[in-house]
Amino acid sequence: MHLVQQYYDSWKDGMATFDRERLTRILAEDFAFEGPIAGKRRGPAAGFIGGLQRFVEGLQRPIDVLQEVHMDGQSAVLYDAELPGGVMRFAEFFEVKDGRIQSDRLIYDAAQYRALGGR
Repeated sequence: MHLVQQYYDSWKDGMATFDRERLTRILAEDFAFEGPIAGKRRGPAAGFIGGLQRFVEGLQRPIDVLQEVHMDGQSAVLYDAELPGGVMRFAEFFEVKDGRIQSDRLIYDAAQYRALGGR
């Protein structure tokens, strides 16, 4: 799905290409996020974008997308990211509607993330 690809293009290569304005245009105003550390949150995308920036700041190289599935306003992406202490796997599940990403459910091992220096 085009919007999900734009989302990753806005940060997957690290801080040199991090594009806050593009992310703001892509994500819904009432964005829903769920993750193992942040829990469930709904509201302006700015808070999510700040958390994403902290994640991207810790990346040691561009992420390695392993698999993508897109169908009927839903997308799933599996990728590996190299953190300061090593590589770990993430999965994200998106809902796209009305020309924006409405929600993102991020799945990963929070203990491993912290152990590898994630912030």
